Amino acid sequence: MTIERIPCVYIVASGYNGALYVGVTSNLIGRILQHRAGTFDGHTKKYRIKRLVYFEIAETMEAAIAREKQLKRYRRDWKRNLIERENPAWNDLAVGLGLSPVTA
Repeated sequence: MTIERIPCVYIVASGYNGALYVGVTSNLIGRILQHRAGTFDGHTKKYRIKRLVYFEIAETMEAAIAREKQLKRYRRDWKRNLIERENPAWNDLAVGLGLSPVTA
């Protein structure tokens, strides 16, 4: 099984300490490409939230959904601390998955 088909919860940001979005998918690369293309109207498109700054792999889609709900309940400060523990510079983690860096 490749990373593209593993259930995970993810956080994308507009930039360092910028607007955040928490989501869940079984195709992380495909979902990040959708965010970058502005496929979905709403919060991520409006605030240009495209940079993958955090993700967790789950054993099942149900576990990923439960974790997404948990993360969405937390305040912004808690989410920011979670990101900074693993990714203190808020680098675009999608680059490590084979995608090009985010462009403006």
